[in-house]
Formats: sequence, structure tokens, C-alpha cells
Amino acid sequence: MKENDPKLAFEVEISSPATKYRVEPIFDKIKTLEGIPAGLPYGGSSGTWGNSGKGWTEQYGTPIGADITYYAGYEDTFYRLNVDFPIDKIKDYMERAYPRWDDQYEETKEYKKLGRGYKAGNSEPKKSYDSFSTLVFGFAPRGMVVIWLRFGTTQIELGRYQAKTLTNPAEIAKAKEMHMKMYRIDPERYEEEKTILHISDASPLQWDNYRIRYNWHPLVTSENSHFEVMEIMNKYYNGEQENMLRPWVSNPPIRERAIPQELYVFWQTGKEDSERLQANIFFNWEEVNEAFKKAGNTIDMQIKISQDNKEVRVFLNNQPLKTDSIRIFGWTNSMLKGNWFKDLK
Repeated sequence: MKENDPKLAFEVEISSPATKYRVEPIFDKIKTLEGIPAGLPYGGSSGTWGNSGKGWTEQYGTPIGADITYYAGYEDTFYRLNVDFPIDKIKDYMERAYPRWDDQYEETKEYKKLGRGYKAGNSEPKKSYDSFSTLVFGFAPRGMVVIWLRFGTTQIELGRYQAKTLTNPAEIAKAKEMHMKMYRIDPERYEEEKTILHISDASPLQWDNYRIRYNWHPLVTSENSHFEVMEIMNKYYNGEQENMLRPWVSNPPIRERAIPQELYVFWQTGKEDSERLQANIFFNWEEVNEAFKKAGNTIDMQIKISQDNKEVRVFLNNQPLKTDSIRIFGWTNSMLKGNWFKDLK
């Protein structure tokens, strides 16, 4: 086994809900099945929940745990996360590859067991699937840490973990000394930032609530007899992303899913560009979560498109669902090949 085997390569991201919740890792180790050394990117967390917006040097191996000591400046607290991932679950996911766009040679599957190192690419149309690409950490207040596995444009929550507060004076002193050295902070500035960054009511409740799931699926219909739904991309408030393609996009399986944050629908009613449309639908978590609570145990989210493609309405079990906004655009074949996902990577 080579430590830099391309098939074992993956990236690492460290995210937080917002800049004010930034944390700064001090000691970090990603445990790998092969014993290959791996770690976090240099610097603090960034981006949004589940997406740091930053790439980094590839790491290698099969991630099976993490040992991370970090500082949450807005709480003036040092934490240690020392966890092991479920091995069988990891091994199963490491064999999977999820589609980025339609398979041009055979029926597209929800995922295939293609193993590590498989990557979709425009230069090889047959490769429409992505294997495990990125290990994503999300640091929320009070030591809450969520970890996701990313497969190209698909992101799946691995689990929610709880970091422990450092209480041993010697461990705190060691972590503080290293933190100040790593981030070039002098003692005076350290004391200033304790006041500047402080958030007295910091709580993980919002991001814990985002993990609430319901049994539901999206169903897209139209009054137009030539209508064909091509693709749905769902970004969830819990940091997950799901890509639904043909043939199952016309009736995706009902399963436990979190509340959608943004839902992108691609459809066509003819072969002309003017008959190829996409709708970007944006949701408010509080309003949609309340509607889901009342909708029952099994939920159809019905997305109804008018015959002239100019109006999109959303319902839950035939009851109107309020959305933040709906925007309709045209699209071309090149967009359906994955280019529109660039901002989601």
C-alpha cells in the first residue's frame, strides 16, 4: 500500500455556522484504517454549516475517527473531540459512488458500489458517479460537532458528536500556549478577543433542530402533457445534499429527510431552449418545520408547475406551503451536466 495512493485521497473541510462561531484547531489527527497520518487544514473554521468554502491539500487513507483539540473564542473554551466512527458504516460508504448527472450508458442508480477513487468528469461521459471525496466537520456552540461525508454533489451526515471541555489546568495551559503560538496571538490580544468575540447565549439548539427528520419526498407535476422532470437537487438545513435523477426523480422514495433549505428543479416540455426550465425554491426552516409537524407521518411535497411554465406552487399533502421565494430560469444541456453545481462543491 502506498501512502499517497490516489484512490485513497480525500479532502478535509472545517466549517461553522457563521464567522462569529469560528473555532481554531490546535492539535488535530484524523484516524485512518491504514494508519496513514492525516489531519485538518491549517487555520480556523469558515464558510457555512456543512461547507467551509475552502479546499486543502489532499489527505490519504480511510477515515475512521478524529482526535481534535480546538479553541472556541466566542466561549473562551478549549474542547477535545476524540471519537471513533462506526467501522462497518464507513466501509460501506467507502464502496459507494453517487451520480452527479445521468448515466449515459445505462439506467442511473441512486448509487453504485464502484469503490474509492471514482470521479465523474466531462472528459469521460461514462463516469457520472463520484466516490467519497471530502470529510467535512461542522463545529457548533457548546462542543457540538457534526461530521459529513461528501461524494461530489452528494453530502451525507455521518453523525453528531460531542466534544468535551478541557478542565485539567495543565492541559488547558498547554493548549493555550500552542494556540497563541500557532495563531500568533500575544497575551494582550488574547485577553481582548475574549471580550470582543464573546457570545453569552451561544447554543447548539438551532443546529441540533436542523437535524430533525420527517418521512417525505418531493413530487413534481405539470399540467403540460409534454412535461418531463429531469433532475432535483435538494440542499437541506442539516448540511446534507441529495441529487435526484431519472428514472426515480419522477417519484423519489419516501424516506427520512431533513427540512429543505433550497430545492432546485429541472424540467422540460420540449426540445427547444425556451422549453427547458429550472425553478430555484427557497424555504424558511421555522415555517416549513411547523408545516411538516402538522402534515402527518408520510408527506408528499407537491411541486406543481403550470402548463405555460410560468408559475410554480408548493404544497404539503395538498395544503399550500409558504416559501421564501421561487425563481424560474432557463437552462441548457451543458447546465444539466453538472456545471450548475460548481457553487455547491
